[in-house]
Amino acid sequence: MTWWKSSVVYQIYPRSFSDSNGDGIGDIRGILDRLDHLSELGVDVIWLSPVYRSPQDDNGYDISDYTDVDPLFGTLADLDDLIAALHERGMKLVMDLVVNHTSDEHPWFVESRDQASDKRDWYFWRPARPGFVPGSKGAEPTNWSSLFSGPAWQYDPASGEYYLHLFSRKQPDLNWENPAVRQAVYAMMNWWVDRGVDGFRMDVINLISKTLPLADGDANPLDGLCYDLGLVVNGPRLEEFLAEMNAAVGISAKQLFTVGEMLMVDVEHARRYTSVHADELGMVFTFEHMSLDQQPGVSKFDLRPLHLPDLKANLALWQDGLADDGWNSLYWNNHDQPRIVSRFGDDSDEHRVTSAKTLGTVLHLLRGTPYVYQGEELGMTNAGFTRIEQYADIESLNYYAAATGMGLDEAQVLRGLAVKSRDNARTPVQWDDGVNAGFSTGRPWLPVNANHSAINAAAARADEGSVFHHYRTLIELRHAYEIVREGRFALLLLEHEQVFAYTRTLGEQVLLLVANLSCTAVPLDGLDLPDVTGAAVLLATDANPGAGALRPYESIVYLVG
Repeated sequence: MTWWKSSVVYQIYPRSFSDSNGDGIGDIRGILDRLDHLSELGVDVIWLSPVYRSPQDDNGYDISDYTDVDPLFGTLADLDDLIAALHERGMKLVMDLVVNHTSDEHPWFVESRDQASDKRDWYFWRPARPGFVPGSKGAEPTNWSSLFSGPAWQYDPASGEYYLHLFSRKQPDLNWENPAVRQAVYAMMNWWVDRGVDGFRMDVINLISKTLPLADGDANPLDGLCYDLGLVVNGPRLEEFLAEMNAAVGISAKQLFTVGEMLMVDVEHARRYTSVHADELGMVFTFEHMSLDQQPGVSKFDLRPLHLPDLKANLALWQDGLADDGWNSLYWNNHDQPRIVSRFGDDSDEHRVTSAKTLGTVLHLLRGTPYVYQGEELGMTNAGFTRIEQYADIESLNYYAAATGMGLDEAQVLRGLAVKSRDNARTPVQWDDGVNAGFSTGRPWLPVNANHSAINAAAARADEGSVFHHYRTLIELRHAYEIVREGRFALLLLEHEQVFAYTRTLGEQVLLLVANLSCTAVPLDGLDLPDVTGAAVLLATDANPGAGALRPYESIVYLVG
């Protein structure tokens, strides 16, 4: 079995993890100070969000130098120390790879502004639409929208043309059609591998192949922009580029960890990209289960209640679809997603701990590689922001400006942000109940959640009944039991609106998970479940599990055979 198939990954968003120097921003030395926490939790891999040099327009996902560390986070020597310290503890380091776009302050892009430069074709430069004055409304080469609101083209008066940016205007898209771009990226990746990095999480990697020529899509009548991501995802040369990257960096040969973040990826594409026969990627991140609580076809901030059968059906689709070829990544949280206990669970004092445990159990006992996002193991909750001034995230700020500018009710816009803003995941990790939750001796860059006096790592590690110790046990089960790693998945009770139940089967062994994902008890005698007479209880959220009914948010894991 490939090593990461038995591993658990922990994502660190360094800006918010731990601050060692009191400037209010997390840093690499802060991570080094907290390695005992990660060792006790038992994770195998650390995924480090970008620490490269960056103007920080999108919190480091706009890179101006791929081979240096931003002074905000420390030095290259600090990163070398982190790699060595993790390896000494038996953990591996995965770096974020952001190569769909660079910063507009990257030397490549600065040079490309000159029409005579040999780097002009390293980015997508295009003239104004025929018949329009450059820089005027509607003159953009296509009608595409940026994912961060507004047109996806920025006029550059010095160049006399527009450049493409699918995200912020300070994140111009690289032109992967140019072989020189690809070779420069591969050389950079090899530089990091030689330095000891064990793999890469690839940011929006299925955007690197665009369908040429770039052309208009269907326009939204409200603003004339096209929001159809289908024009830019899973392009015609994507698999060619991924296979070329794999060979150039020796990804398969060196058993390097790779996971591709992929917008609008479906099971069929994921199977092709992660097939053991393809030599492309180890796994992909899907977004399908993360869009089930939004209105279809509109902004992620346009909310609707989660219908549990929809979530079960989607997770089962991916379990079944990648059962024989390919591999799943399993996640509830990351730096772009709100806190799962506030989203699909119940973050009230009564149910927060149990619902956080049960959501973790449902995810970690699926087949695939689980990801834990910093603070998830503590049951950290959404930020509770009520005013736009409290937000720092560029996506949230741009959405607020665009939505209120189009006349949407401000209270409704703020409700959407309170539930789904990326800043919910980016409040500082709550280490203790002291000043600034032990994150920093200075003023944190983003406000610390007010509930840190009750929800923090010191309290969780001292409490054997905490979310932290539940997650620690889940990780131990994956390491100890082959059935957790390799067992065949089968969904039970698809249409039940409160209970999530499934089996994993390996030979004569059957693992049964039964979980109540509601705040109302469910009688057990009304559920069509396998007989668990004589079964061992591997893990449960409550004492005396299965006593006639599933309590609110209770979950039980049985092993038969």
